[in-house]
Amino acid sequence: MARIELRAVPPFLLSGDSNAVRRDACRLLDSAERQRGRAMEPAAEVRFLASRLAQRRFAAGLLSLPPSSLASWYSCPQCGSGEGVSHGRPGYSYRGRLLPLALSLSRASGWTLLAAVPSDAPETRLGVDIEDPARTGFAGFADLALTRAEQRTIGKLAAGARADAQARLWARKEAWLKMTGDGLRADPSSLDVLDRPGILDLARAETGLPPHLAAAVALSP
Repeated sequence: MARIELRAVPPFLLSGDSNAVRRDACRLLDSAERQRGRAMEPAAEVRFLASRLAQRRFAAGLLSLPPSSLASWYSCPQCGSGEGVSHGRPGYSYRGRLLPLALSLSRASGWTLLAAVPSDAPETRLGVDIEDPARTGFAGFADLALTRAEQRTIGKLAAGARADAQARLWARKEAWLKMTGDGLRADPSSLDVLDRPGILDLARAETGLPPHLAAAVALSP
């Protein structure tokens, strides 16, 4: 698997930072991104803007470009691609040229995980996901989200280990579906990720995330 650049961004906690986030968003983010944020309730808007700012700065640092010089370039199977799209697979352009960087972002429990693979190949696709076991430990999760083989694997575990294992499987599924662009339009219970090539579990030492969060990345061949 190609070298994947990772960066964990801790929770947005400081009460005085919302004004700074909004100021930076007005200065650095594109109008489509800001408009999407305005459709959210205020706290969610600030978290969204903060994560988009972190992603832009992350990409700019990897490419040795000023964050203000980048234009967002999202790609959605339904809505198309370009500077007017604010969702889907992320990317950036510089002076009208799409930049050679595959990107993905995930948020959970206030944390944001950014992933990138520098690549000149336009077909290179990347997906990353983080999951909190508290969100995957509910009754019925396995029937809703896991294949029969995955359910059998989970069923062999001690009850106390099942939520963590389900979070790992769900992170793999989300990472894969982000990479393919299918998202949750695909039925996750039909996607087996026990041994699927192209998916890698990420350890805390690699991500900087808290140890209870599961993380996975998927990269196109």
